[in-house]
Amino acid sequence: MKRSIAWRWCAFSELTLSEMHGMFALRSEVFVLEQACAYQDIDGADPVAFHLIGLDGEEVVATLRVFGPSVHDTPYATIGRVVVSKRLRQAGLGYTLMEKGMGETYRTFGLVPIKISAQSYLKEFYSRLGFVVCGDGYLEDGIPHLPMIRSV
Repeated sequence: MKRSIAWRWCAFSELTLSEMHGMFALRSEVFVLEQACAYQDIDGADPVAFHLIGLDGEEVVATLRVFGPSVHDTPYATIGRVVVSKRLRQAGLGYTLMEKGMGETYRTFGLVPIKISAQSYLKEFYSRLGFVVCGDGYLEDGIPHLPMIRSV
């Protein structure tokens, strides 16, 4: 059965309380519980980011956040906190999330490069979306990561 996911792109202030709760709950479920990563998810950066939320009915099943180039004074936008509900990962929702996220990033900020901090085991996933490694690997919250960028 093919799921119909509703997508919403918005500034933090435009999220409903239910969407905000669902976004934080999903990020906590995956990053903190599933990946056993103790870190400060609510880091004060969400209010200056744009958010893409994927909804299955009322449930947030996918989300990411985007910072425009002006937020960190860089020539590129940044996509982060990319997460899909475990029960929907094999359905290709991760690709859809990223494709929609990149499209909204370009629509909002123009054709700028997009940089990500990718968990190393997802290198091939992001490579298929046009990202290339642009530096040395590093540990972030105890998880190996790679800096990757997608040029325009």
